[in-house]
Amino acid sequence: MKLLSIAIPCYNSEDYMRNCIESLLPGGEEVEIIIVDDGSEKDKTAEIADEYAAKYPKIVKAVHQENGGHGEAVNTGLKNASGLYFKVVDSDDWVDAESYQKVLQKLAELVHEGNTVDMMICNYVYEKQGARRKKTIRYTTAFPQDQVFTWSDVKHFHLGQYILMHSVIYRTRMLQNCGLELPKHTFYVDNIFVYYPLPYVKTLYYMDTDLYRYFIGRADQSVNEQVMIGRVDQQIKVNKIMIDQYDLRSIQNPKLRKYMVSYLDIMMTVSSIMLIRSGTPESLQKKKDLWQYLKKKDAGLFYKLYFGIFGRAMNLPGKGGRKVSVFAYKLANKVMGFN
Repeated sequence: MKLLSIAIPCYNSEDYMRNCIESLLPGGEEVEIIIVDDGSEKDKTAEIADEYAAKYPKIVKAVHQENGGHGEAVNTGLKNASGLYFKVVDSDDWVDAESYQKVLQKLAELVHEGNTVDMMICNYVYEKQGARRKKTIRYTTAFPQDQVFTWSDVKHFHLGQYILMHSVIYRTRMLQNCGLELPKHTFYVDNIFVYYPLPYVKTLYYMDTDLYRYFIGRADQSVNEQVMIGRVDQQIKVNKIMIDQYDLRSIQNPKLRKYMVSYLDIMMTVSSIMLIRSGTPESLQKKKDLWQYLKKKDAGLFYKLYFGIFGRAMNLPGKGGRKVSVFAYKLANKVMGFN
């Protein structure tokens, strides 16, 4: 059995997927690289995937499917994964060579010791085009280091210390057994990927190493502000799915519950900001509707978030209220890293 399966969702990725794949190949035969060609057109994504699969048959798998979107490509990667652990690396991103070897070594050690944890967390770096200083998201204040721990051992999450797809490696069987299935033809499903499995995660391990390099700055990226405004209905869809997934009052561990509430808070904030930035009467109505959707689902959670720092900033009336929302936008931009 492989130690780690890595899914690379690819859609028209010929310009950058080689860099991603090449960064992962040094993992050798302990690693399984699953290149998922998500119905690519007009470029050579499919051919490049097949080229690597032919050249490295013991490491690389090429899977071709009709276009289903990023979430369906992740679903396909998970279905094809045979490794003990599972990670997603987007085709325009890559991993740091030194950190990659450290992580593989530690995963192997944990397995050998009988400590096959449900989730490993590592740092990630914003590789933003044109930025001299690279922003790194660390979790040193949130998690114990270099030891197996549980949610009860979690310390303090600062603003911006959210567990994102870039930072997480899951135990494959846990992820498969929890019933995770991301929706097709939907953007921003990585939020579901790092939210839905959390109550199934019983043991964790944090390494203070900068593994994942998150490339940001292309005009067509899904996290570009104008793109996000244009796709705001997709953001709302994901937001509502997350609201529906759990009655957070049923989450027994208070630290896990607090973190999940915080994650929903930032999701509501980002959705609200994009609707405010859109500025149309229709968008402002959609913002009201989203908050009412939360109220109908969980009135207690609604009041907690609505009258929290972000919620109040998102829902102040008039031009003055929208000026305050700009401040909240800058905060959320800092947290989530969109342009």
